[in-house]
Amino acid sequence: MEGKLELTHTDYPGLRVIHVAASRIDSAAAIQFKDQMRALTDDLTYRAVLDLSAVSFIDSSGLGAIVASLKQMPSGIRLDLASLQEDVARVLRLTRMDKVFIIHDALDLAVAPNGH
Repeated sequence: MEGKLELTHTDYPGLRVIHVAASRIDSAAAIQFKDQMRALTDDLTYRAVLDLSAVSFIDSSGLGAIVASLKQMPSGIRLDLASLQEDVARVLRLTRMDKVFIIHDALDLAVAPNGH
């Protein structure tokens, strides 16, 4: 296994930003990603944004893990994506997941008070 996938978070009023500290979300990291996402979002009562600025590669398992994280969010709580690198954005477009997630070009746009 290459590097350990680590998720950290920053809380703002009414928003949790979850930072992915890994360059890849792939089959080797997918289960770890889902488990960490569940731990960070289980009891959320407000919106979350997944900061993907460090992620340069995502495969079908990684995409599946992100979608699974969306589905495991508490009822009525949104999971947005922010700061996608071009290859990751392309995967989301090709799979039409760009229609499922709200995607912010930059993290500061997602964090801004009108980011929702």
